[in-house]
Amino acid sequence: MKATGIVRRIDDLGRVVIPKEIRRTMRIREGDPLEIFTDKDGVVILKKYSPIYELGNFAQEYAEALNHSLKHIACICDKDIFVAVSGTAKKEFIERGISSELEEIINDRKTVVANGSEEGGMYPLVEDGEDASKYTSQVIVPIINMGDSVGAVILLSKDPDVSMGNTEIKVAETTAEFLARQLEQ
Repeated sequence: MKATGIVRRIDDLGRVVIPKEIRRTMRIREGDPLEIFTDKDGVVILKKYSPIYELGNFAQEYAEALNHSLKHIACICDKDIFVAVSGTAKKEFIERGISSELEEIINDRKTVVANGSEEGGMYPLVEDGEDASKYTSQVIVPIINMGDSVGAVILLSKDPDVSMGNTEIKVAETTAEFLARQLEQ
């Protein structure tokens, strides 16, 4: 745990203000759920809650099944980081922050398909945006749970002869729907 040197008082309603700098750094927005942890030494930890992250191993197994069946890189992310990745790009994505472009796609709740031969190119997926030029096609499908966009299912290819089409879109949409239903249980 890292000390920030910031001290805040609890108001008469029991509230504590999280400083703007910390909210910006940790990507905490108004309305975001926070999980509260305590220990016997009086330490209170606030952690941004991610329903997708709670699926952990299940999401990883699903990504591996997608990769095995489709032979594409398969990623599952929440609104902050990549939770599950299967295929050759695991080290490029796992536990890395998502790009603002990917966050916007998730918030827009629309399926996005990009093929290298098409105008516009690939959408960057990680924060630094280095990954966009490495891939020739991608499908991004937001995961919608109880009306909230909570993450995305992403299929990627590095093969210049591969274009994402209806099959990949339907598989990614089915995966997103299935994960959303798992979150409801």
